[in-house]
Amino acid sequence: MKTKIVRIGNSRGVRIPKPLLEEAGLEEQVQLRVVDGGIMIESERAPRAGWADAAALAKERGDHTLLDDAVPTRFDEADWEW
Repeated sequence: MKTKIVRIGNSRGVRIPKPLLEEAGLEEQVQLRVVDGGIMIESERAPRAGWADAAALAKERGDHTLLDDAVPTRFDEADWEW
């Protein structure tokens, strides 16, 4: 996607279309860093943020079991030698 850098006071900025922001999962706060002559815009939220809380809640509800039965492999059938 091509866009222009626009003046915003003494700074510069770019307009990012809403669908692109939604697809990237970007919200109000972002992190900026220089990467190989470009600027990387990243979400301030850490990847998988909130997963630990969701797992604890699932355990409380009894929803923490696997959906499918475990499938044995050849490693399960043989004795291991270390």
